Amino acid sequence: MSEKDEGIYVHRSGIKVPYQWHAGEYATRFYTEIKDNKKIWGTKCPDCAKVFIPPKKTCIECFKQCYEWVELSDTGTLLTYTVVHYGEPLIQPKEPPIAYGIIKLDGADTGFVHMLGEVDFDKIRVGMRVKAVFNENPEGNYLDIKYFKPVG
Repeated sequence: MSEKDEGIYVHRSGIKVPYQWHAGEYATRFYTEIKDNKKIWGTKCPDCAKVFIPPKKTCIECFKQCYEWVELSDTGTLLTYTVVHYGEPLIQPKEPPIAYGIIKLDGADTGFVHMLGEVDFDKIRVGMRVKAVFNENPEGNYLDIKYFKPVG
């Protein structure tokens, strides 16, 4: 059913769809290394030499298969960020406000999204250096990196 909200019809509903997915060979190794060794690994293209994080099986530039694994630093540079002030309890790992950033780890050519922690939201800036903080009770998933905190 729809209801009128300020002259516009709004449909209110909710959906919860439980699912499972196979992480695959590359994501499995990525998560296992973080969980067991607190190490972040990417893959390197044999042709153009780009290093991808999260690891890619196929290069997005030249479409060659990436067989080589490269250990990356747990420090990097914040490329961009956003601060979220609203809550979505089923999908957010913590209560808002939450800062998310795209982080380019040292040694990688691509950035990846993760949370920022131990940070004053008014002092976040593009180009700031950050370091991974690992979860003390890893479970073999993306949140085994708890967040990235500012360094230096």
